[in-house]
Amino acid sequence: MPITEILSRNAALYGEEISLIEINPQIREIKANWKDYGLVEPNPEKRYRREMTWREFDDKANRFANFLLGRGLEKGHKVGILLMNCLEWLPIYFGVLKTGALAVPLNYRYTEEEIIYCLDLAECDVLIFGPEFTDRVVAIKDKIPNVKMKLFLGVGRPAFAESYYALTACCSSIAPKINITDDDDAAIYFSSGTTGFPKAILHSHRALMFSCEVEMNHHGQTRADNFLCIPPLYHTGAKMHWFGSFLAGSRAVLLRGVSPEWIFKAVSREQITIVWLLVPWAQDILDAIERGEIKLADYKLEQWRLMHIGAQPVPPSLIKRWKKYFPDHAYDTNYGLSESIGPGCVHLGVENIHKVGAIGKAGYGWDVKIADEQGNPVKQRDVGELCVKGAGVMKCYYRNPEATAEILKDGWLYTGDMARMDEDGFIYLVDRKKDVIITGGENIYPVQIEDFLRTHEAIKDVAVIGLPDQRLGEIVAAVIELKPGFATSEKEIKEFCGALPRYKRPRKIIFEKVPRNPTGKIEKPKLREKYYGGSLVEAQTESH
Repeated sequence: MPITEILSRNAALYGEEISLIEINPQIREIKANWKDYGLVEPNPEKRYRREMTWREFDDKANRFANFLLGRGLEKGHKVGILLMNCLEWLPIYFGVLKTGALAVPLNYRYTEEEIIYCLDLAECDVLIFGPEFTDRVVAIKDKIPNVKMKLFLGVGRPAFAESYYALTACCSSIAPKINITDDDDAAIYFSSGTTGFPKAILHSHRALMFSCEVEMNHHGQTRADNFLCIPPLYHTGAKMHWFGSFLAGSRAVLLRGVSPEWIFKAVSREQITIVWLLVPWAQDILDAIERGEIKLADYKLEQWRLMHIGAQPVPPSLIKRWKKYFPDHAYDTNYGLSESIGPGCVHLGVENIHKVGAIGKAGYGWDVKIADEQGNPVKQRDVGELCVKGAGVMKCYYRNPEATAEILKDGWLYTGDMARMDEDGFIYLVDRKKDVIITGGENIYPVQIEDFLRTHEAIKDVAVIGLPDQRLGEIVAAVIELKPGFATSEKEIKEFCGALPRYKRPRKIIFEKVPRNPTGKIEKPKLREKYYGGSLVEAQTESH
């Protein structure tokens, strides 16, 4: 069953109940007639809050679908979505799906060059964008000739674009009669792009629906739950975790901001029960509590039942700290890739808190194996490449058969992550295959060193990379971001690392902010480029 039918069902069953709420704590001024845009004038805290019922959600999706169809959009066409998280984002996404066209969400941090590249790679016919991106789209409008329709959502429309609000306001809210099957193409997502230009990941309607079922099976969403969505909706992680609430017909809050204060106010005021965090946000929350900036007694938090983390390895020390302040929270971690439609191809399970540090076991409906270079399962406890198989695996890298063949083999998705399995069948990430450091013939997995360094009281975040060395091939370097108000030295850090085996100890300590992309992944290629502006392989193989 296509996911669009769930929206129609929710509208029929829960029509006047709230489906989505947007909270923007960062707003300072909106130069518009507030009532024209369904906004409530900001209170003295300069905040605004908007909400939408399930019927309004479905109606808006139908209006956008009918507008697109009326303009000649057909099955297989593509619509690029370049928007910050907002109340309109999901109705636009579902409106595209209802036409049989493909939704193509774009990273809001893309440069002009990357936007051109992705629109061209995905063969987008339409682009809808918000005011935050006007300058970038103005700069490229003559360089995207295949994008025949440019739609603007917001205030201050540029002359070359058409108004989303004006064009859809009078369109029919009746669902279009387009036959959509589970096997039809539904969406193109882009890889994180941390190793160059991103790849276009093609998913079917079956994969989207499967992600709803996986998420609900893992976290048991009911209609009583309220989900807090903070990460960007262009990424599979945020949206597909929301899919569990969507399937249950329960409400969600889109919070535009990541400050601990904003998160706690949203949880308290909206009675949030489920929060999905990235590691840096959880770290910031704990630091704010320990500095006395957040006082838990000031908030209504009894209803908060689940905190889960995805997108990156989770340091066990972080969860130990979290449980100190929130002992009653269920905790889960989820492992997934955009190529595996986001959440939960592997997940820990809320009942397995004793295995914190592991990413877990095969998720609902998924198969996993840890394989050697030939694709054969390795022995238990040995390190190999994590491979997954299930209905959420991508169809292909769009227009890139060579890259597809490298990662898809006999139905298995080769993730590029190195992992091992313990005696109880729990999987532990060791590191990215490409991030393994080889020093003096020994394989070193940076995640292990990063987890150790994060136990230091002064360290907020850390990234371990390999730098070229004439004798050893590579040496271990640790890029360390300190907590506010803390100080330490290279000597102290090296003494602290005396507890590690000698060959794993960082030879170089660098104090600076650790760069992460919007989904929380450390941008190690940027660090390698900064501290060694060349090819590591070339450095290791050049003659001296």
